[in-house]
Amino acid sequence: MSIPEFLLEVSIVIIAVVSLLTNLSVLLCFVQSSDLRAHVPGIFMINLSLSNILLSIINMPATFLGVVSGANPLGDLFCHVVSFAETFITSNAMLSMAALSMDRWIAVVFPLRYSSKMRYRDAFLIVAYSWLHSLIFSLTQLMMNWGGYSYTYASCTVHLDLDQVSQLGIYATFTGLFHGSSFALCLLVLCFAYLKVLRVAKSHCKRIDVITVQTLLLLVDIHPSVKERCLAQRKKRKQRATKKICVFIGSFILCFSPYVITRLVELLPCVRIPRYWGIATKCLFYAKASSDPFVYCLLRQQYRKVLVSIISRVVGKDHYLLSVTSASSTFDTTDDSCLARIT
Repeated sequence: MSIPEFLLEVSIVIIAVVSLLTNLSVLLCFVQSSDLRAHVPGIFMINLSLSNILLSIINMPATFLGVVSGANPLGDLFCHVVSFAETFITSNAMLSMAALSMDRWIAVVFPLRYSSKMRYRDAFLIVAYSWLHSLIFSLTQLMMNWGGYSYTYASCTVHLDLDQVSQLGIYATFTGLFHGSSFALCLLVLCFAYLKVLRVAKSHCKRIDVITVQTLLLLVDIHPSVKERCLAQRKKRKQRATKKICVFIGSFILCFSPYVITRLVELLPCVRIPRYWGIATKCLFYAKASSDPFVYCLLRQQYRKVLVSIISRVVGKDHYLLSVTSASSTFDTTDDSCLARIT
């Protein structure tokens, strides 16, 4: 085993474990909190988390086995199933991210009309479209027999075998439509929605800054440290929205674009993708599933409170059981000593 293969194997294992635990934590937060379930965007977040969990359970282990064995580890039938699942899951996950961005855009730009524009019925219709959209491409891939083990990516994914070269034109059209309607469309929606949100956030910051400056000018006797604190908070407000938007769009581009570009470039007959590069782009692709819970949920205060309450309850139960066990053991020891004295 070479060092690059070992590093890729370790990366896949770490990504799979982190993705599984964090996405399960998100679902646990929704199960335990009625406030989170009351929000419409929670439907999109649950759909995204379920997709990431399936990717962690089905596709990541298959890729790990492919890297270890250097061949198809599952057999043709199961490999076709895994390939079908990958196409469906990845498309569904991207569309869920686009839905979350549109929800934020409506909530920020049209706050007074949000309840009428984004209802539970609308959210379920969007999720249903996402499933239908993903299912069409997955079934097309299955019917054309384009799914199987790819040595370049060490995984069961959509690809064209050597004996199917005559279908290169149709396969190239399918690949372009798939990545155009998933990656490119979602990236366009993310950029449009979050840049609109950033514009509104900056306008709100300007209004707050005007009020802050006017207040500081009126308060002549205010302590200099208070003024410095207000100016520092003013600077943080300007940077906070920009950082969040950069994280939303940047993580999407960083994790998905190398893999998508590689899949499009490999359509050229004269191009041969190196295996290590193909697996590395696949790992980046998987890394998005482990970063989504932090980007969209777990770093927010509402989710952190729910997680802390769950952990405190679990720790409290363990502490209670431990105290009961120690007390019972002490009582049994005392009884034994008393019986020994009597006898």
